[in-house]
Amino acid sequence: MLRWLRQSLRQVSSLMARRPVLVCGAILLSVLLLLAVTFTCSRAKNVVASARPPVRFFSAEAPVVDLYLGQLEQVERLRGAAEVSVIFFYAPWCAHSIAARHEVQEVARRLVKQVQFVAVNCWWSQGKCRKQKSFYQYPVIHLFYKRFGPIEYKGPFMASYVERFILRVITPLTYLPSRATLQDFLSFHEPGVVGYFQFSSSPQPPGYITYLSSALQALKRDFRGAVRFGVVTSRQVAESISVRDDQTVYLHRHFNSSLIFPSWERNFTSEGICSWVFEHRETVLQWLAPTGAKSRLLEQELTKGPALLLFLPHNPLGPGPDLLLTQIADVAVRYHSCSDSPHHHHPSDHYYYSGPSQPLSPPLCCLSVVLPRPHPLPGSTSRVCELCLNQSNPGRSPHCTFPSQTSGGAAVLQSYLRRCCLPVAVTATATTVACSNILSSYSPSSGRYSACCRTLGQLGVSLPPQQGLGLDSEGLGTPPPSPSSSQDSSPSSQDQEAGVFKGLRCRTNKTLRFYILDSALHWPLAVRLGALGNNEMGGGGLGELGRLLGNGTGDGARSFATIVNLKDEVHYVLDHRGTATVTESLELFIRNFSTPHSPLQRRLVGRREEEEERPQKRPLISELTTSSFLSTVMDPHRDVVLFYYSQWCGYCSVLNHVIIQLARMFHGNSTVTIARVNVARNDLPWEFMVDHFPSVLLFPRHRKHLSVKFPEDTPITLPTLLRFILKHSDSAHQPMKADGSDPNPHVLLKAEFRALQGEVQTLHRARQRLSNQLAQLWRDNRRLSFNAVALETHNALLQAQNGELQRERLSLVEQHKEKSRQEEEGGEARGDGR
Repeated sequence: MLRWLRQSLRQVSSLMARRPVLVCGAILLSVLLLLAVTFTCSRAKNVVASARPPVRFFSAEAPVVDLYLGQLEQVERLRGAAEVSVIFFYAPWCAHSIAARHEVQEVARRLVKQVQFVAVNCWWSQGKCRKQKSFYQYPVIHLFYKRFGPIEYKGPFMASYVERFILRVITPLTYLPSRATLQDFLSFHEPGVVGYFQFSSSPQPPGYITYLSSALQALKRDFRGAVRFGVVTSRQVAESISVRDDQTVYLHRHFNSSLIFPSWERNFTSEGICSWVFEHRETVLQWLAPTGAKSRLLEQELTKGPALLLFLPHNPLGPGPDLLLTQIADVAVRYHSCSDSPHHHHPSDHYYYSGPSQPLSPPLCCLSVVLPRPHPLPGSTSRVCELCLNQSNPGRSPHCTFPSQTSGGAAVLQSYLRRCCLPVAVTATATTVACSNILSSYSPSSGRYSACCRTLGQLGVSLPPQQGLGLDSEGLGTPPPSPSSSQDSSPSSQDQEAGVFKGLRCRTNKTLRFYILDSALHWPLAVRLGALGNNEMGGGGLGELGRLLGNGTGDGARSFATIVNLKDEVHYVLDHRGTATVTESLELFIRNFSTPHSPLQRRLVGRREEEEERPQKRPLISELTTSSFLSTVMDPHRDVVLFYYSQWCGYCSVLNHVIIQLARMFHGNSTVTIARVNVARNDLPWEFMVDHFPSVLLFPRHRKHLSVKFPEDTPITLPTLLRFILKHSDSAHQPMKADGSDPNPHVLLKAEFRALQGEVQTLHRARQRLSNQLAQLWRDNRRLSFNAVALETHNALLQAQNGELQRERLSLVEQHKEKSRQEEEGGEARGDGR
């Protein structure tokens, strides 16, 4: 290697010795390159202008210490002088920081006597905050309670939410002086933690600060404070929950055994207590707060199973408990109460149990069949036959096995239906329910079938008139009323229905999770799920009921309830018609969903029709929505060509001119409709969905069940679409008789196509004539332009000649004047000589 390097250097030296000009050129080029780099770097220092010095972000009147220069060292001094401090980190250019500034000022004015508010500019490049902190977004709020902190606030930047969070930090524990207050504290649906500490022996008993820190640790995890922490100092009050030892942490649970913190197994630290509480707590209602940005929060929750989303108006600073939320929590608690008989209490266990042991009655399996009306009259209602299975063995879990679900049992079911709803005279005011009990040994479990004839209005749910088969959830676990007791609804029947709903979570495979969302923050999501607009109430059945409760859900409040099943890609919307209270409405809605054959109808959400009056002229392309889809596509008198597209599909936009040309060719045709639907904004029934965009489907008239899809391997052009329509139109439809029949549609389409071809040829000829005329006009215009140029040149020449003549005339005038002057002078001279 070294030998090769020496040889290379010798060759370069000999070459440079033979050609000294090359050596000088290389040296000169290097010097010029060095000077160019030095000159460029010296001028680059003045390219970037220095940043402007920051100014105050908060007004001088606001009770907020604004460290707009990023003085992070002063934060420690200010925080040490106050018991509770709120640090607001912001960036002056951030829109979220600007929007949150007014909210923080409003909270600071109300809590200025209790909390120290400090704002720090964390964007100024010369400040310590920018150098020491690494925030990924702004604004950021940190709370400090004495020596504990920081507690980051992760909720919405609204004054009510921020103030509520600060108040929870100021008072993280609830003092429980009596058994009544303890009972009220544990009666809430939210998890409750109780700590027992004796303050008689010491003003600050051991473990109390650790327990207080665990309550603040819980606020770190959940800014709403869903887990409530209380403290008991009286031994008599502590003994009511079987707590006798000092420094004991008790976790109350509604459905399972309440627990005592195992200090003999875990370290008694704030983080350990908080982790233990969140690990063993029971949650029946969970608050959701989507950020509005890119987040997978909803996906993570909805993939766990069917979810009941409740959009409710929420005021964090409202006085007292929310009555509407309390009733919904009561429904959720009874839904999750799977057993009334808790486990036996062992004296050696540190658990607390309450409630007597009561066996549950076995639930019934019911089947509902909507019967067709033989003579539909205005105002008449459809009748439904309820067929319920009451097993003789209550200890055995019921299996819903009906004759229609077994081979060869359809005839048996028809016999039940014929004997169930017999033809009776029904008056306009008839409210009786005709029932008949049928004893059958057909069931493998030797069960007893009860058949009851009802109307749709008595079921409390709106069913379509021709729904074939479905389970009615109102009859679940409740035997049909007998003829003697059908006239009156006694309180015992209501209690029986309540018992049917209690513990439904453990008797169905469709377990629901309850989620609460603030309608004021997340109403656009509710609208996308089927709620009404901003100026209308609810659409989910709770708006009117909330107003009746008088609990803050007035004209400006909106409520909505829906069940979302992400696995089946369906969702259902609550309809409160026929029910009087929130409890009845929600229970019926949940029972209908929990039945194996749910009578609930999938909610199809689409773009709303325009409110203004539409023009009478038929549009070139019919834009379909969810509400107008079936009426247009299933029109038996038209062949409908449907174009599926989406606003994010780029190839769909490329094909717009093809669809427009196709629509122009069939415009005015009374048998063919060109339509399109935006599938991204309009939900469609499953049988009408496609697997990719764009897609073209043809629904021939009189044969809607024989729809044809445009071949995927064929390019979508105007000729291919015309061949597709002519081939798959209603040609299989037999022509009707001569007495008012229509000719073959295939022949009509061919004749129209020929007429369209003739019109196109005529248009081509007219276009050619027009092109010739335009060419002649262009030539004439060009000739006139040349003539105009020639005239302008001639005019310029004439003007030049005119100027020369004027100059000659002036010169002649001057010569004439000169001769006249000379003659006058000569005459005067001759006169003087005489």
